[in-house]
This record gives sequence, C-alpha cells and structure tokens, in this order.
Amino acid sequence: MHFKSLLKKNTMSIIFFWCCIALIFKMGDFSAYYTRYFSSDVILNWFWAAPLSLASAQLVGRAVAPGLFRVQVLSRRMVIVGMNKQGLALARKVELAPYAGTAFLGFFEDRSVDRISRQERYRVLGKIENLTAYVKKHRVQSVYLSLPMTAQPRILEILDSLKDTTCSIYFVPDMFITDLIQGRSQSLCGVDVISVCDTPFRGFRDFLKRGSDIVFSTLILLMIFPLLLLIAVVVKATSPGPVIFRQRRYGLDGEQIVVYKFRTMVVTEDGGTVKQATKNDSRITPVGAFLRKSSLDELPQFINVLQGRMSIVGPRPHAVAHNEMYRTLIKGYMVRHKVRPGITGWAQVNGLRGETDKLEKMQARVDFDLDYLRKWSLLLDMIIILKTIRLVFKDTAAY
Repeated sequence: MHFKSLLKKNTMSIIFFWCCIALIFKMGDFSAYYTRYFSSDVILNWFWAAPLSLASAQLVGRAVAPGLFRVQVLSRRMVIVGMNKQGLALARKVELAPYAGTAFLGFFEDRSVDRISRQERYRVLGKIENLTAYVKKHRVQSVYLSLPMTAQPRILEILDSLKDTTCSIYFVPDMFITDLIQGRSQSLCGVDVISVCDTPFRGFRDFLKRGSDIVFSTLILLMIFPLLLLIAVVVKATSPGPVIFRQRRYGLDGEQIVVYKFRTMVVTEDGGTVKQATKNDSRITPVGAFLRKSSLDELPQFINVLQGRMSIVGPRPHAVAHNEMYRTLIKGYMVRHKVRPGITGWAQVNGLRGETDKLEKMQARVDFDLDYLRKWSLLLDMIIILKTIRLVFKDTAAY
C-alpha cells in the first residue's frame, strides 16, 4: 500500500510539472516562434512521449533498484537494547527504509512478555544478559542502546561486555558518557543517535583513507618491485621452504584475513598455538634476522593493502591464536579491529614494536591502538609513516 501511494503521488507530480512545462513552452512560443523549427507532429509526440517515458522509467527503476541494492550493498546487522518508545520508533523507521543498508534483527529486553503490550511483542531476541553472546554468534555490526539514564550501572555493564566484540555502539536517545571512541552525533533513518564506540572511517573519511592506501601502495609496489624479486631469490636460496609466509590474522570487524610476509623462520606456524619470536630465536634464519631487523619482511603486505585487507597505517595484526588469548585478558582488545590492520601503527612508533613478553606491554599496545582510533587524521597517518621510516634505521626492539 505504501508503494502504491508513493507511486501515485510521484506520477501526479510528473503530470503536474509537465503541464507547467507545456504551458511555459506555449507562452514562450508567442514571442520567440520556436515552433517554426519543428514540425507539429514532433512537438505533439514530444508532449505525450516525454512524460510517459519519465513515468515508465520511474516504475522500472523502483522495481529493479531494490534487487540491485541488495546485490551491491551488504546490510549492517543491528539490534536494539530496550523496547521503549524511542527503541520502537527507531525500529519502525529502519524497517520503512529499505535503502538504508541496515537489517534490523530484533530487540533485547528484560521485561517479561506479560509486561509488553501486544503491539510491542515482536522480535524479542532474549534478555539483555544474552546480548554479547548473540552479537558474537551472529556477527552483529551495530548495537543501539535505548535505555533511560537512570540505568547507568546497567549501561556501563553492557558496554564492558561488548568490548570483547567489534560491534559499533550507539545511544538512543541522547546521553553523555566518557571514554568515547569516535563519539559523535549522527542520524539513522531520521532518528538522532550518539556513537559511543565506532570506526573513524565513515563516509568521506573512509574514501580518503582507502584512496590514500590504494595510491601509496601502488606507487610503493612499483618502486620496490626489483627489491621484492631480489629478497625472494635470497630467501629461496638460503633456506628450504616457501618464499612467502602466509598467516591468518584478524582484520576489519574481526574477520579472518591472510597476511603475507617474507619467510624469516625455518617454521611456518599458523595453528592454535603460535610462539612469538624472541631474542636469539633459533627458528630465525640468518637472512630472516636481517629482514626482521630492517622490517623488509613486511614488504609483501603492501599487496594486502592493495587487496583491501590491510591499511598502511593501523593497529598491527596479531596471529589468531594470540588474539584469542589476549581478548580474554585485556578489556577492549577487540575494539582495535574496528579499522583495517596496518603495516605500521601508532603503538609501533611509540616504542612498542617487537615481542610482547609481558601482559603490560600488550596492554600498552592496545591503549595506543585505541588512542589512534580516537585521534585519527590523515596528518597523523603521515606522521606515523615518517616516524616508521626513521625507526627502521635505528630500532633495536625487533628480532
């Protein structure tokens, strides 16, 4: 019914504006005599064919566009915590906006079914205590908290539990909280929300970040191509095994990616247990020691950047086994995956490169990664790149 009324309204608008155009054309004809350049048949056919074509194109476009949109755009899965007036209003507006790129999965609500009116009884996914488990299992990208300010202790508890996920968190309605990551006011389908934990790369910022990655990685790969070939030959000639070491890491939104490096060890570990490289590690080949010291082993990751799996600057990706260990030990560890991992990062240029043999070192690295998310700018990326170049020539932490 909504589609039919909208189509009728748009068709009437086309007819009305076309009548206005015809009237203007006729009035202009008295003074300019434009009709002497065209036959009467051409003008008459134009008067009926043009509006009919516009109406037909609109009809076809509205029929085809939803399918094309679903093919080209992956909807972000969202849930709402709190089935109150604001939460219900947001849910209705999202459901009436098929082109918003958001798929509403349902509510989390602590009230019993008897306390929810019949009009509100739909898509209750569970109690709030089950929220984090559901977000992890179904890979929910956005969580909207529609809770009153009087529930502040409960809200803080929810935020703490969601720090072990990569979802973006928003408040509905407006409220203030500290420790925001890219906190800003925005709108979803006409409803104002405040982001609490979000990626800095939305809209033009995402275009700017990805565009700079493509341009710089392409130029760098063209310049270092002879060096890549030389290193590949040396690695292959000095030790048995593959030239490129492939390892699974966590990328954007916690999705697993494959990262490329020149092989620097006699082993290629990528299982449930991965031992970090240590000083005087017997697994490191003689050539590998030089490659790791000079960071030349990281050069193939510019291919990962071009593929869109990584960025030139961002939190360094850790082995999957390390991620699963540290996410249980460090609060907010998984938040660092709200951006693409980088070849170099804010933590690395602040003295946290190399082995993290103590939990405090990894905690400090995560703190710098989250600080990068809060402060990101293209200028900051350039500063990190320049510091990385300087660090390569005098760093003693990598081995």
